Amino acid sequence: MTTDAARADREPAERISGIVLAGVPLVADRAGALYWPAEGLLIVADLHLEKGSSFAERGVLLPPYDTRSTLSRIAMLVAHYAPRAVVALGDSFHDRGGPARIGSADRTALAALQRGREWIWITGNHDPGPTEGIGGTFADAMAIGGCNFRHRPTGADGEIAGHLHPMARVSARGRSVSRRCFATDGRRMVMPAFGAYTGGLNVRDRAFAAVFGTCGFTAHMLGESRIYALAAERCLPD
Repeated sequence: MTTDAARADREPAERISGIVLAGVPLVADRAGALYWPAEGLLIVADLHLEKGSSFAERGVLLPPYDTRSTLSRIAMLVAHYAPRAVVALGDSFHDRGGPARIGSADRTALAALQRGREWIWITGNHDPGPTEGIGGTFADAMAIGGCNFRHRPTGADGEIAGHLHPMARVSARGRSVSRRCFATDGRRMVMPAFGAYTGGLNVRDRAFAAVFGTCGFTAHMLGESRIYALAAERCLPD
């Protein structure tokens, strides 16, 4: 067993869920990230860094700590998995001005996360092009083995994408509960948004049917203590 695979196996069982995508064994972490042990790859989607400062520029005041919180959560995953590379699947900043607004402490934290590993920024619709001063490399999409990484999902086999911010809604103990989730049918996947200030789109929305063809996919719902695998057709619509 490789060191990366052994590290994933030591993770508390309730925190992770094994998912096979296009024949590739992956680890879904309850934090909302994906880890590929064989490649030492940590994948996160839709960070929307500096969303708080973006809203502040429009007069909507939010606590200005979203970037710090999001980077701190990534740091915990990096400390645990020690990945050789991190892939951010687009909309990593909330707008084009986000990289210029990031504070010095958060910029230092980001540089520390990148040190000693590859960091790949996949371009999204909020951050459509390469940006100087934030490190890493930039790509419109990326393919490794049988997996293809991009921001907007197309429904292609082996695809791991973000953009849609999947969220599952279920009835529990007499009330409805909504949680972020991984949406996958074993052939392609849409990842949950990782950012502190990101919302979600119900997996029963027709946008997901357009990706998967039907409602015959699974929502791996991020619970308080574990990941729950639920048939999407059993999830509640809005």
